Amino acid sequence: MTLPLLTYAPSSQNQRVAGYEVGGDQQPWIYSTDNLLSPSDLDDLIEAAYRQIFFHAFAVDRQRNLESQLRNGQITVRDFIRGLVLSETFKKSFYDLNSNYRFVEHVVERVLGRSVYSEREKIAWSIVVATKGIKGFIDDLLNSEEYLSNFGDSTVPYQRRRVLPSQAVETETTNLRLPRYDGYYRAKLGFPQIIWQTEVRRYTPQDKQPKAGDPANFLALARSIDPQGNLPQRVSPYNIDIEKSVPYRKLAGVK
Repeated sequence: MTLPLLTYAPSSQNQRVAGYEVGGDQQPWIYSTDNLLSPSDLDDLIEAAYRQIFFHAFAVDRQRNLESQLRNGQITVRDFIRGLVLSETFKKSFYDLNSNYRFVEHVVERVLGRSVYSEREKIAWSIVVATKGIKGFIDDLLNSEEYLSNFGDSTVPYQRRRVLPSQAVETETTNLRLPRYDGYYRAKLGFPQIIWQTEVRRYTPQDKQPKAGDPANFLALARSIDPQGNLPQRVSPYNIDIEKSVPYRKLAGVK
């Protein structure tokens, strides 16, 4: 028997503050199938979905079947987001490396575009993960009134309201505030790793670098050669037979 979702009070976060905003570079780009003008716009929408869910998707992580269904109109953007979150790549990257509480934080950040309100919300959704599994948890989020009212079936989720007029600096992005690995796994993997660089690298301009055939290119080779010459022999001049040592040249016709 599944337990009902615990009630939690929404806190006053940026995305819940209504106000008039002037568009700028810090405002999020909204990708939706409602205003596609060219096939390249759909490519940008798919890339935005990968950035929102995976932050970065390698070629092996891309879901080609889901992309094809989205391009052909067989599924909506909400179905595409559901497929990405339920993929094996997302499960290995976030669910297998974190506790249920932190997994809830990751999914809420990426699917609903906001951080969790409180510890009570994390506990409430963690109970859903434990009772309904990952699929039931994702379905409840994507079918929630909050998701449908903000993104619907055609809009890629994005981080909502990072900037407030009363704040000089916008809030941090999801990937900076919420690393993929939990503290336990970071310590287990040896993160962070500090590497001390003992070699001092110097920059040499292009016109100062030695050309082909320059003796400077063979300086290291010449220094690596350590020839060992023969020591001179110490022979006393009294032991030298001059007559036998000096060759005797015979003249023609002289005996």
